[in-house]
Amino acid sequence: MVYRDRLEAGDRLGADLTGLAGRRPVVLGLPRGGVPVAARVAAALDAPLDVIVVRKLGVPGQPELALGAIGEGGARVLNDGLVRQTGATPDDIARVEEHERAVLEDRAVRYRAIRPRVPLDRRFAIIVDDGLATGATARAACAVARELGAASVVVAAPVGSREAVRTVGAVADEVVCPLSPHEFSAVGAWYHDFAPVPDSEVDLLLARAAAKEAPAADDDVLVGWEELPGHLTIPPGARSAIVFAHGSGSGARSPRNRDVARTLNEAGLGTLLFDLLTDEEADRTFDIPFLASRLEGATRWLHAKAPQLAIGYFGSSTGAAAALRAASSPVSPATAVVSRGGRPDLAGECLGAVRAPTLLIVGGADPDVLDLNRAAATRLTCPHHIEIVPNATHLFAETGTLQKVASLATSWFLRYLP
Repeated sequence: MVYRDRLEAGDRLGADLTGLAGRRPVVLGLPRGGVPVAARVAAALDAPLDVIVVRKLGVPGQPELALGAIGEGGARVLNDGLVRQTGATPDDIARVEEHERAVLEDRAVRYRAIRPRVPLDRRFAIIVDDGLATGATARAACAVARELGAASVVVAAPVGSREAVRTVGAVADEVVCPLSPHEFSAVGAWYHDFAPVPDSEVDLLLARAAAKEAPAADDDVLVGWEELPGHLTIPPGARSAIVFAHGSGSGARSPRNRDVARTLNEAGLGTLLFDLLTDEEADRTFDIPFLASRLEGATRWLHAKAPQLAIGYFGSSTGAAAALRAASSPVSPATAVVSRGGRPDLAGECLGAVRAPTLLIVGGADPDVLDLNRAAATRLTCPHHIEIVPNATHLFAETGTLQKVASLATSWFLRYLP
């Protein structure tokens, strides 16, 4: 059997995987060739589509022959037998890895700008490639998925060598590979059309997946007599919603907050982003009691609109202090709070009255704010934790740091909200 192209291969593979649809999987394509296959699998399972970025470590002078592979987050696997067979030295491998790591980071930035990572914490992951030759990239992808918290990992490919299926099976919970011939030379030999997949095609597939999963939204939040610009997103079946409280220079359309909100939405959590202040009130960014009253008003508006939803708060900068002050009220409905690069110290004496479990996320390269968070944490009596994101500065603008924030926040809310 030879596949016509990657689309046909994805349709056939999807048919073999339909029994897994009930486990609410996340389908993860390996760029670039695995993504068209994964898109068809995701469609067959009605599952979200994402990518895990991996790169092959080719033999010097024979780049198609894989000594191993690397993946996002520092994952690396080596084919020790091939390393010995080719005589590749540690210096040879280091040079190849340095080059491939740079390419990997560039691609990760590109793809994540289009499709924020779908949280894998406690999820069922299906990693899809267009074929398994050595299995090195699939093994690296398994390591990444497990590092991101996947509860179970299945690797699926339309075709693969028997040795690759065996080695991948040692690290995956299951391997689904309908075509595993005795004689195997290359993945492309089992396709009539095996043309290279450009980044633009991956971009389009990821953008379509993100657009398909974007839930409907409402605008304008009525807080007291003020109607403030806002953005309410409630995914189907959501039982909780996160109200965002931003700091100075930010608002409902903050790209950083919207990136985090998308990740929460993809995990089934609702989100409410709104402008805490009008243009005329810009000088009140450090008026924590006023900001907290606005947040409480937005919470009442949301409760009137969707009374079935449990409430969490996500605050940044001075907004974190407002969230903690609002959560300290004896009648506060907030059952979990997350602070990103926040100033919890500005909540003052209210800290001791907060009952909602609180996560304080701080950049490792933001030492002054880290000290303020540590001091504030000593005054919290609720369950709380400080999470330091290495190398991140105050705005978490460094590659991958905001995605880490989104993942940490999602895990915290999933843990403490219904």
